[in-house]
Amino acid sequence: MNVQALTVETSPIADIRQLILLLDGRAPLLWMRRNQGLAGIGCALRLEFSGPTRMTDAAAVWKQVVALATVTDPLARTGTGLLAFGAFAFDESSAETSVLIVPEIIVGREDGQCWVTRIWATGESAPTNPLVLHPLGDEYRIALLPGELPPDDFRTAVSAGIDSIRTQQVNKVVLARDLVGRVPAESDLRRAITRLALGYPDCWTYAVDGLIGSSPETLIRADHGSVNARVLAGTISRGVDAEDDREAALTLATSSKDGDEHEFAVQSVLKSLRPHTSALASSEIPFTVKLPNLWHLATDLEGTLSDGSSSLDLIAALHPTAAVAGTPTDAALNIIRELEPFDRGRYAGPVGWVGADGDGEWAIALRCAQVAPSGAITAYAGCGIVLDSDPERELAETKMKFRPIVEAFG
Repeated sequence: MNVQALTVETSPIADIRQLILLLDGRAPLLWMRRNQGLAGIGCALRLEFSGPTRMTDAAAVWKQVVALATVTDPLARTGTGLLAFGAFAFDESSAETSVLIVPEIIVGREDGQCWVTRIWATGESAPTNPLVLHPLGDEYRIALLPGELPPDDFRTAVSAGIDSIRTQQVNKVVLARDLVGRVPAESDLRRAITRLALGYPDCWTYAVDGLIGSSPETLIRADHGSVNARVLAGTISRGVDAEDDREAALTLATSSKDGDEHEFAVQSVLKSLRPHTSALASSEIPFTVKLPNLWHLATDLEGTLSDGSSSLDLIAALHPTAAVAGTPTDAALNIIRELEPFDRGRYAGPVGWVGADGDGEWAIALRCAQVAPSGAITAYAGCGIVLDSDPERELAETKMKFRPIVEAFG
């Protein structure tokens, strides 16, 4: 793949508190949590990948881009200088392309410090676009309706997944269903992004190439030789009052079904990271994480890189985890392809950003929807199926997980 040489300049600016209002309403680029993160405007370079080597190919090409770039970065901190936003397809056979997008302008905000990075093809003129906060466009509301796997068919798929576990083809398989709709022409996607960011401030709110969502699950964060991840698997809805909510959290923490599902996911990540680390530790027992609409079982992992891997190398090693595919991986993927009548696209794939030094932050693309240029929108939600799963309960879990996107667009 031929890549062009880029010129990159970063400089500090006054604090911009509303990153979302900087974005293009039709092609937003965003990575944000608690109103801190990165906003991208325009496109200086777009790289596309596909197939089983899409992430390792991206890692190799990104090194070429970095080697050819001329970078001026007096701040030299995480998120400054040359970087790309990325979103990768879940399945190696997906028709959806995987992308790295280098914006023309990146505005970063962290701990009250703000900066702007301008990027352009070497030999051409630097982008001079002023940083303008654009008000949100007109309100709109859409209905998201069952797609290719309606509720009855999803129950049937879950039952088939349980059968595959009973016959020892897999220990766990993650099955998803879809909702579809259409946003009106010229809709301002920043409205949905704003609702997600306000409703789920502790999640990673992201927008990359039409993929929009708020994910609670950090796939990997690589920063100056250290790595950390948060594994989420096991879910229960929030209670209707404080006492009921405490009881729900306790039920989740003591559930053998959810505990088994969670342990498969943790061991999947540990196995993938060990070859790349000299030290790797995890929290001793899972803990509960509270979101506005549900509780998750969570385990945090921390390690020290030992082989110089970039964050792109690490997502290639990690994906797909048992939290989004199942275990054993290959057998689970085959069952997913058999039972899901749709292409997941980038749902449950890695989404995030990578810097020139290879460091970066990546989440699993959950609680999300893909918005096509035509306005067609597809949302996805899934759950981990183990031997003790119940089809009706799993359907209810997908309804909980759809809630962020349904409310953001509807």
